Amino acid sequence: MRINAFTDVCLRVAMLLAAAPDGVLLTSRVIADGVDTPYNHVSKAIIRLRELQVVDVVRGRFGGVRISPTGRETTVGALMRRLDTRADVADCETPHGDCPLSGGCGLRAALRRAREAFYSELDDTTISSLVPRRGSGPVALTLSTMIGNAPEDRAR
Repeated sequence: MRINAFTDVCLRVAMLLAAAPDGVLLTSRVIADGVDTPYNHVSKAIIRLRELQVVDVVRGRFGGVRISPTGRETTVGALMRRLDTRADVADCETPHGDCPLSGGCGLRAALRRAREAFYSELDDTTISSLVPRRGSGPVALTLSTMIGNAPEDRAR
């Protein structure tokens, strides 16, 4: 199964925020750079993730975005279900209208079951389990450099 581009951006934003140190707020520009995605796409993803209570947004001069406690424990399967707005996996239509086989076709139901099986497989995986422990690995080093918290910066 292939996920849509919006779901991909939302997952990458959530993962980046889960990799950030506790309490650190990242601006949407920093997040966009971190996930290598245009700012406007990241902004839309942040809005949706906020609606789903996956992220907390703090407004103002010193504001930013951080993963919420709920977001850390949200499963990938649950998040993807909420982000997927398609009624069906396949478009059972022809250029002239509905598919002539739709009356007796079982494909739609089979594809719905397959999509649910895909999501169910991800129900044991939390957002926080997708990233290395904070403070270790290449994601943490890259993130530290992005937000100006590299080890050499803290020593000053």
